[in-house]
Amino acid sequence: MIRVRNAVRVAALIMTIMTPWMGQAQSQPQEIYIGGGVYEPTPISIPQFHSMDGALAGIGEQMSQVVAADLERSGLFKIVPRGAHIEQISYPTEMPRYADWKLIDSSLLLIAKVDAAGSGKMRVRFRLFDTLAETQLTGRQLDGTVDNWRRIAHLVADEIYKRVTGEDGYFDTRVVYVAESGTPLRKIKRLAIMDQDGANHKFLTDGRHLVLTPRFSPNSQEILYMSYAGGIPRVFLRDLQTGREESLGRFDGMSFAPRFNHNGTRMVMSIAKGGITNIYDMDLRSRQLRRLTSTPAIDTSPSYSPDGSKIVFNSDRGGSQQIYVMSAAGGGAQRISFGRGNYSTPVWSPRGDLIAFTKQTGGQFHIGVMKPDGSGERTLTAGWLVEGPTWAPNGRVLMFGRKDSGGSRQQIYSVDITGHNVRRTVTPMEASDPAWSPLLPM
Repeated sequence: MIRVRNAVRVAALIMTIMTPWMGQAQSQPQEIYIGGGVYEPTPISIPQFHSMDGALAGIGEQMSQVVAADLERSGLFKIVPRGAHIEQISYPTEMPRYADWKLIDSSLLLIAKVDAAGSGKMRVRFRLFDTLAETQLTGRQLDGTVDNWRRIAHLVADEIYKRVTGEDGYFDTRVVYVAESGTPLRKIKRLAIMDQDGANHKFLTDGRHLVLTPRFSPNSQEILYMSYAGGIPRVFLRDLQTGREESLGRFDGMSFAPRFNHNGTRMVMSIAKGGITNIYDMDLRSRQLRRLTSTPAIDTSPSYSPDGSKIVFNSDRGGSQQIYVMSAAGGGAQRISFGRGNYSTPVWSPRGDLIAFTKQTGGQFHIGVMKPDGSGERTLTAGWLVEGPTWAPNGRVLMFGRKDSGGSRQQIYSVDITGHNVRRTVTPMEASDPAWSPLLPM
């Protein structure tokens, strides 16, 4: 029986956000418009993180680079080159000369200090200033291990993102995906995991068996995926801490397209037999299986709503692949897609306001979003082959697989829900089927 755990504490990080540093009154966040249309990134200056400890000076510089890369990659911030800085911050407890930063059009200024905090440990204190209002927006202290400096940097970026935009950040997260190598006639597919920026990359499986569609649990510590181990496609569960994996059952047919519910107690998947595919859910404690659809069609790619009350899926029951929504108990499915083309891989936003999908029409594939009632459909990006969207935990950004015509490599990209800021996530080999984790547990 599967033991369903609460979020597991990441041992390398021992403390996080505390009270504001330096005690200065904090202003309201700057207003950054993040709806539709065109927006200008907000300029921010990030000097090197200061340290009196020579052994930490290099890490401080690397942390500042990671924070800058996170914020710049979001598309909402523009990093002011250090060569343009007039004031050179010599000690981060001093107040900045606001006029110097206004002169170079830097709306925001991040100042940070890195100190040793015991054997193998470090303390990072940072302050974010609004140079136009001449006030401090936020100040925080983060404690952790020296080896875990990258994660602390992501937490700094998350705090800045949240304070400025008013929305949760998404930088302290991981992505699991299918890494592809070999020749077109003999593809080797392995599960791999990395930070959302591509760092800390490692393989989870050895490539002996074909693997597809990995999906994170709500606590980020387990994944579901489909594997051909044993010669029959089946759904497996893997513990990311221990590496232990197990099949969730041998069913009368092949099982695939798994996904957790909102609290990790249930799983929904498809089981195919005799040309018919139906959707089932399973109680992960009792292993009790329940059939949710019963049609002579192909019902697949199920995804729970954030509260676990509904399931979105695609089906060809109406003659073409379309998107349907039904109760999590099954029955009463309502079609919500009515555009031209075939729809697939629907996935509910963590905020519950949108459903992302893949659509094939006009000789191209599209990544799009619509409201849960099917209204407001719009395309975010299109290409020769784009597929399999996955949401950042704040519901602001999507990742997806992409392959351009001409035999180019399969890669992972991200796009903002406005359709702007398409970015490639660098991986060491071809990549597909990305799945974005929730924010990592503290």
